[in-house]
Amino acid sequence: MKLGDISVSYIEIVIKAMRILGEDVEDLLAKYGIDNAALASPDARVTIPKFMRLGHDCIEKTQTPWLGLIMGEVTTVTDLGVAGLLAFSAKNLKQACEQICTYERLNKYNSRGQSHFYVNHCFGMQMGQSHMLCRDYGVEEGQGFLRFYSINPYNEYNYFVVDSILSGWHQVINVLCGRDDAVEKVCFEFPAPSYGDKYSHYFNCEVLFNQPNNYLIIKAEALDWPCLSHSAPTFELLRRGAETELEKVRLGLSFHEKVSRVIGPLLDGSTPTLEQISLQLNMAPWTVRRKLVDEGGSFQQTLNDTRRTLSISYVRDTALSLGEIAYLLGFGSPTAFQRAFKRWTGEAPGRFRHRGTQGVESTRSLVDVDKT
Repeated sequence: MKLGDISVSYIEIVIKAMRILGEDVEDLLAKYGIDNAALASPDARVTIPKFMRLGHDCIEKTQTPWLGLIMGEVTTVTDLGVAGLLAFSAKNLKQACEQICTYERLNKYNSRGQSHFYVNHCFGMQMGQSHMLCRDYGVEEGQGFLRFYSINPYNEYNYFVVDSILSGWHQVINVLCGRDDAVEKVCFEFPAPSYGDKYSHYFNCEVLFNQPNNYLIIKAEALDWPCLSHSAPTFELLRRGAETELEKVRLGLSFHEKVSRVIGPLLDGSTPTLEQISLQLNMAPWTVRRKLVDEGGSFQQTLNDTRRTLSISYVRDTALSLGEIAYLLGFGSPTAFQRAFKRWTGEAPGRFRHRGTQGVESTRSLVDVDKT
């Protein structure tokens, strides 16, 4: 299981932001093996660690740590792929936000989780986990809640990612409804960074830091605002195609892989149980266990496999400390993680990371184009 990858459309956002800053990015694209052919391919993907390194290099080159906010400002609906086109032709903002999250996985995948959209209804069938989540996050009755997932711990390689997503959503929402007052609040999980004074330039609403997660709160009345480019037949045509593509993604995964993808986001500081995984899959625990056995595995094996592959990816591809990695993967202590890592790979994680940084990285591995 890899940390994840994203469409090269996100590289195009980086390029546009660098142009705003008057900088040429060709040298950095060449460094990461990203050429015009890759940028033109609908199937080309860049691994998330490499995307973060590219962004960090751009920040270093321009000395602009708020690059992510600029990326958000230049984000268009087409940069979000099919999900963005669906949002563009949706009936209203509520439907548009639903499409952005539902079909996000066609444009990117992250083992840490995926984006979600909720409306806080305090009655009837709507009560439940989403309502409690909205309550905990300060979302009032009827308001919308567009949430990006946590990528904590934060460092100089990933602040810009959250900045770009939330700023991009804000920009897209403004374009969809043709006005700039739909968003009530923008909330960031991390403390105000050194460039905290820049946020007021990119958001014309309240901006809060040290929040429970990363999200936008959309005004209740704004959810019914019509999208200026609404087209019912176009929306339905796009939705059919998107659903077909999404089903291909689902069918292409073994049950082991489906369970592993659910385990990943739940490893944040704790070890998920079979019951938790079953709830996420909307299946009985015995059904999950039986399906894994039918594929020749078990829940514990899937849990261990997920931890092992994520451990290798975190150590090799990120700058996270070993203690942070241990926490993210649900180990009781860094020592327990190091013992497990050595058992899996035959090397201590520190040596594994040091050895990996000594070799010359192949640029061919930085962009993956699916030619099937």
